[in-house]
Amino acid sequence: MNKCNKFLIILSLTFFQGYAQEQNALNGRTFWKFDLGSENVSPGYLAVSTADSYSDERGYGFDFSSKPRLVSRKGKDPLRSDFVTSDRPFYFSVRVPEGNYKVTLTLGDSKLPTRTTVKAESRRLMLENVEAKAGQHIRKSFIVNIKDRKISPDREVGLKPRETTKLDWDNKLSLEFDSKTALNAIEIEKADDQITVYLAGNSTVVNQEEEPWASWGQMIPRFFKPGLAIANHAESGLSLGSFIASRRLEKILTVIKPGDYVFVEFGHNDEKEKGPDDGPYKSYTERLKLFSKEIRAMKGNLVILTPTARRSFDATGMMVNSHGEYPDAARKVAAEEGVPLIDLTALTTRMYEALGPEGSKSAFVIYPEQNLNDNTHFNPYGAYQIAKMVAQEIRGQNLPIAKYLVDMPAFNSAFPDPASSFKWPPSPKVSAVKPDGN
Repeated sequence: MNKCNKFLIILSLTFFQGYAQEQNALNGRTFWKFDLGSENVSPGYLAVSTADSYSDERGYGFDFSSKPRLVSRKGKDPLRSDFVTSDRPFYFSVRVPEGNYKVTLTLGDSKLPTRTTVKAESRRLMLENVEAKAGQHIRKSFIVNIKDRKISPDREVGLKPRETTKLDWDNKLSLEFDSKTALNAIEIEKADDQITVYLAGNSTVVNQEEEPWASWGQMIPRFFKPGLAIANHAESGLSLGSFIASRRLEKILTVIKPGDYVFVEFGHNDEKEKGPDDGPYKSYTERLKLFSKEIRAMKGNLVILTPTARRSFDATGMMVNSHGEYPDAARKVAAEEGVPLIDLTALTTRMYEALGPEGSKSAFVIYPEQNLNDNTHFNPYGAYQIAKMVAQEIRGQNLPIAKYLVDMPAFNSAFPDPASSFKWPPSPKVSAVKPDGN
């Protein structure tokens, strides 16, 4: 064989391998390894330049018009000598099918200290202010759940119109990096062995995609290590009845595995249902018991949460219960069904009273300068505090999944963290539109 033919064969093989590597991202591949910005690519990694924008055809790339810049440092290790960063938040997406994925990031700069916050999909907090010293490179892993609306070939979840554009419901895994990030590499691996915690709830639980809105369900992933995934199926404005009617419980029942969990928090919108069969001890109780029956049939575990309190103070500075008998009904169902209860009504009431009528405003979307005055929906600080309550209750009640919690000091809702100490790099999407529900 002459040299020319050998060269053509090598060139063809190189092209084919590169093409096949990219196509695997679209055809059921179970792992991806990206070396970001490197000309000298680390073995086993796929080189990604800052010019590689996401497309469905490529299956990966920087997304949503974000364009980080490349920083090159001299070094023997190709994986750590280059990194990408930006003065604004930037996104990287990979097209993947439904399931749980372990994401491992290599972070750091050989010359300067770095600090990284990572959110996934619709602003789920995955890593918070992870610091690396100058010259230090660290690897951090977390689990991201990807869901789709398909239940069967002819059935889908009944999404609201505004949900159809949410990152939580698209066909890719999207990561948002804050402006302090020095990102060397991304590894993504299908993780079928995770315990999954499904969240069923309303606007106090859903992954709020736009600033300044937030819910505890999008903050809770930050408090778990790999081994457990959070699958948030909540949506704004839903009651137990509309959650079931939009086939969201049905969707969970098609993907839940024995040993998985469902955390259910409703009440805010159930209170508005005024039919003859509605009420805390009628439809609300019956539907919670339906959850218990269906989840138990799938060998799953139910945890009931009472609704988060609305910010409502009397003249003496004490909180007023705005949920009527719904928290009591949830407590009774948990006792009758023999399932754990997290009393968020009591815990959030305690926190608001500890903060006081004025101080408690720091937990809500109350910004007079923006004409926003919402005493139901949380900002990131408030949502984060409630997520800590849920994590503390999981540990305090010794639920089996407590072993997957990260190390953290004990949290007492009567002594919340000062709002001034909470650092949250805002995401680019902003909206003054109030979420459905009240």
